[in-house]
Amino acid sequence: MAGRAASRPNGQSQASKICQFKLVLLGESAVGKSSLVLRFVKGQFHEYQESTIGAAFLTQSVCLDDTTVKFEIWDTAGQERYHSLAPMYYRGAQAAIVVFDITNQETFARAKTWVKELQRQASPSIVIALSGNKADLSSKRAVEYEEAQAYADDNSLLFMETSAKTAMNVNDLFLAIAKKLPKSEPQGSSGGPPSQVRGGVDLNEQSQPSRSQCCGN
Repeated sequence: MAGRAASRPNGQSQASKICQFKLVLLGESAVGKSSLVLRFVKGQFHEYQESTIGAAFLTQSVCLDDTTVKFEIWDTAGQERYHSLAPMYYRGAQAAIVVFDITNQETFARAKTWVKELQRQASPSIVIALSGNKADLSSKRAVEYEEAQAYADDNSLLFMETSAKTAMNVNDLFLAIAKKLPKSEPQGSSGGPPSQVRGGVDLNEQSQPSRSQCCGN
């Protein structure tokens, strides 16, 4: 599903340049942020995903023609008590995915709040994507596709309905973000949050074997 642009086994050998971008996931607790990242990075889904504490850090790459786009992904906790930490993670981010649960209208309202916060406080050039997750539960839908699409259009957001469980549109969402990011110059490491932030988990080594998925699907 990653598309023709991501057809090489790894992309590293033929890509003429590597661009690195910081991406943050935001959204209410239990909307599936960690599940989306796990599906994208490792191709896995766990029916019962533990709540993120603070934030988790992972990396994954996608291949676009002659460019390898490496995402430094910060998966933030959705619980309200961690809200004050969020600016440390989205500060300096080139991209953000705001996630809501299509079966829960309140999570869509919360997603709108996150979008407003990013528009006010994040980088003016940040690429923001809206993910209507749990599309496999469409029979329990509380947020209509057209409603979310209209909101995304009004706010110049990328929008896709996704399912971490079935993998629907997960790779496509990250690929669409990669296509919108500026790649005129290779990006250096954008760095993480201040060292006093706790709860960051570096899963980079574990994610390496699955990197070929991003370019082979």
